[in-house]
Amino acid sequence: MNIQKYFKPSTSKNTIWNIAKTLFQTALFWGFFLLFLPDMIMYVETIVGFPLFKKSPNIGIITFVFFSILGLWSGITMSVLGRGTPLPTDCPNELVVKGPYRFVRNPLAVAGIGQGMSIGLYFGSPFVIIYALLGAVMWHYLVRPEEEFNLEQRFGNVYLEYKNRVKCWLPF
Repeated sequence: MNIQKYFKPSTSKNTIWNIAKTLFQTALFWGFFLLFLPDMIMYVETIVGFPLFKKSPNIGIITFVFFSILGLWSGITMSVLGRGTPLPTDCPNELVVKGPYRFVRNPLAVAGIGQGMSIGLYFGSPFVIIYALLGAVMWHYLVRPEEEFNLEQRFGNVYLEYKNRVKCWLPF
């Protein structure tokens, strides 16, 4: 499967429009991946009668807010400095290595996985935490290689130097 054809730099040069598109995309992604799917997972847990663990609402809220701020900061940074959006079909025109991108190569993935785990902690749902961790594995092995190949093709040695300097998952 060749997904490289879906990586298209944004044609918009308007920063406000790129931010608006990013916020709209974020709302759609959060609604689907952080509300709808976890709700369905927890519904299945109740039908199956799978035991939940002790809820951790305070930790869930604190970590959810932290990862949400990281996600918004990352998306807006990409829109402003990269002149595009996080979506591959409207991706940035410039390599973004500042803001949260100076700590990890894909802070949006870190944020989304952290948000999913936070929801699992809040509700005491082991399946939601497993869902978030499976998302991390899928992103790492299916999406990341394609994205990094595209970045290498578009930005060459500048990207390779960045990739060697900044870790994928854990801040340096």
